[in-house]
Amino acid sequence: MQEHYDVIVVGGSFAGLSAAMQLARARRRVRLIDAGQPRNRFASHAHGFFGQDGISPSEVVAAATRQLLQYPTVSLVKGEAKRAHSVADGFEVELADGSDARARRLILATGIRDELPEALPGLVPRWGVSVLHCPYCHGYEVRDRRLGVLATHPLSFHQAMLIPDWGPTTWFTQGIVVPTEQEAAQLRARGVTIETTPVAEILGDAPGMSALRLIDGREVPLDALFVGARTELASDLARQLGCAIDEGPLGPVVRVGEWKESSVPGVYVAGDASTAMTNATFASASGVAAGVAAHRSLIFAD
Repeated sequence: MQEHYDVIVVGGSFAGLSAAMQLARARRRVRLIDAGQPRNRFASHAHGFFGQDGISPSEVVAAATRQLLQYPTVSLVKGEAKRAHSVADGFEVELADGSDARARRLILATGIRDELPEALPGLVPRWGVSVLHCPYCHGYEVRDRRLGVLATHPLSFHQAMLIPDWGPTTWFTQGIVVPTEQEAAQLRARGVTIETTPVAEILGDAPGMSALRLIDGREVPLDALFVGARTELASDLARQLGCAIDEGPLGPVVRVGEWKESSVPGVYVAGDASTAMTNATFASASGVAAGVAAHRSLIFAD
């Protein structure tokens, strides 16, 4: 028999757990669906998250999940939500195993995935250790070491301007970005070395690195490389439901309002899928907003 809930939350990491907590404390029936594939699974520690600095993301999520499940109106199912569509009284979500459930409201906290440049092999085994994306999340841990920025898009200039606060920086333009005279002057003022010869290979034992070999054979000693990877929505559910999606600076972002409501009434989107500025604190805060908004919508609908 199909079960009915007040709200289904898809995604059990920082955003989804924060959303579900608000609804649980409001004593609403909540089904949390989690595939166990968060974006931060490659990072050994979470940083910059108030009260949780230095703790692994998996530990933070495990503790939050235990706390959430103390509330009797919450149930958790492990699995991947594959399909979602509108029905007369709300929404129906089907999992990969064929099971399904209905709810009056739906919160998508399904996140995004990073798409690393395929032209440079060796990035994936080092991702989250010596190949990094966010200096606010990981910069302090590689401070005062030899740092690089690999251009993947024009916004790489801004990342190259940031990184010198953590250590001596080389910007590898990869033939993708040609800085203007003003930008080059700004980078030089920050002490950034601009390298226009493309990178051919990462050297050193993964997940660490010792240098980058350029296509002309030169080697640039390096300890960590920042890459502003392109991103894609980790789940197709928002598209299935017809939610409006905008093209952000690094990839698609589901369009939401102040309280994380999507363009489809009754569907809320929280976490990395709903913003171009991503980190754990923003994800958790957006989950709170989505949970509160979904709860209020139930009250006023009633």
